[in-house]
Amino acid sequence: IEILKRMQIVGLKPNTSSISSLLQAVAEPKLLKLGKAIHGYVIRNQLWYDMYVVTTLIDMYVKTGCLPYAGMVFDMMNEKKNIVAWNSIISGLSYAGLLKDAEALMSRMEKERIKPDAVTWNNLVSGYATWGKTEKALAMVEKMKRNGVEPSVVSWTAILSGCSKNGNFRNALKVFIQMQEEGISPNSATISSLLRILGCLSLLHSGKEVHSFCLRNNLIRDSYVATALVDMYTKSGDLRSASEVFWGIENKPVASWNCMIMGYAMFGQGEEGIAVFDRMLEAGMEPDAITFTSVLSVCKNSCLVRKGWEYFDLMRSRYGVTPTIEHCSCMVDMLGRSGYLDEALDFIRTMPLKPDTTIWGAFLSSCKIHRDLELAEVAWKRLQVLEPNNSANYMTMINLYSNLNRWEDVERIRDSMRDQRVRVQDLWSWIQIEQAVHVFYADGKAHPDEGEIYFELYKLVSEMKKSGYVPDTRCIHRNGSETEKEKLLMGHTEKLAITYGLI
Repeated sequence: IEILKRMQIVGLKPNTSSISSLLQAVAEPKLLKLGKAIHGYVIRNQLWYDMYVVTTLIDMYVKTGCLPYAGMVFDMMNEKKNIVAWNSIISGLSYAGLLKDAEALMSRMEKERIKPDAVTWNNLVSGYATWGKTEKALAMVEKMKRNGVEPSVVSWTAILSGCSKNGNFRNALKVFIQMQEEGISPNSATISSLLRILGCLSLLHSGKEVHSFCLRNNLIRDSYVATALVDMYTKSGDLRSASEVFWGIENKPVASWNCMIMGYAMFGQGEEGIAVFDRMLEAGMEPDAITFTSVLSVCKNSCLVRKGWEYFDLMRSRYGVTPTIEHCSCMVDMLGRSGYLDEALDFIRTMPLKPDTTIWGAFLSSCKIHRDLELAEVAWKRLQVLEPNNSANYMTMINLYSNLNRWEDVERIRDSMRDQRVRVQDLWSWIQIEQAVHVFYADGKAHPDEGEIYFELYKLVSEMKKSGYVPDTRCIHRNGSETEKEKLLMGHTEKLAITYGLI
């Protein structure tokens, strides 16, 4: 933009290539106003009839999320529409979830005797996968074949990436297996998507197999793949392997630093997380908003209040990062967990953003930890307005009331849940043993080896008691004897999963 201003000052007119480059530079939502200004310049300077400029204009409007303007420019092209223009519009509609409109446009494209290419099909495949319609995406791949377009690694990676984005991890693994059955070799983008999926499922054994594949195929040199490996290992709890991969990355991108810091945050290793952040600054890397979410999470989980305030101030003053809800939520959680409940409430009341459910939810959880009923009820009232059907908030209040032996209030909350038809979320734990994943449900579904698991668990708890262990029955929300409460504690899904692993 500055160069364009200088050109105008010295009397030079930008040509079509310059304008196209400018449009590409402003193709992001926050720069839409600039994009429209350049569009006006195009019209005033009669650059409207250049095909490259017009298709770049469409692409700019699509990427800024301004589909009506993209459609207007597209329709004004009349018979001059080329395949790039068609693909840009179809891409925008698919990304926005307007998949029927995207398919209708492809049909119209064919009627106008322009044959859809691999990019056209892949836009639709990616759209269906991203919006959770995996079966439809796979059907689109089959349709590609029937229309003489051979699905490539890009097509399959689009489905895998889409499944990853919408949390459809199980389907993603099936897609990867199907992709291999089709004889398609994965590329770095495929492997990166797969590793993120394995990390979210904590499938460490499978993740290590993919790591071996990366080493054999020299993909480990790709920083994007290496960062995905760090992410997989941290989410699977193997911080040693994550650290080995991380320090082996030659040119570490900011994302890899963020993954490593967040990994230490997840497991409460505050000193290690802060040490990585310090090394990042020493290396001359510029921390971004995600970096500060990661480092504030380190402070939150390790109750490093002084450091947390220091980084929160540094973020704004030195690096110009505007606080987001995620940053503020970390601060509230950090103060609350550390017992500074009044300070946490003051922060909420003075924070630059309107407190949402994550803020009040973090505060409510802290009030439960410190058994502060008065402040908990302040948060509870706010959450009842913001998300009246979130079962987690009800369960937190039930937990707090039961800890304080206020059984009438426990029943009152339960009655309110029934009246509001609030359904408690399904809870389960799982453990991977070799190639099998064993799931333990909180709703009483039996495991085939249930008898052996409970026998081993009773033995384990008995040995623990001899060493001084006293079961904490405060989390049992029923009024009964200590023996009855201890028995209920035995059914916790994490205990069952860990015991099965020990067996």
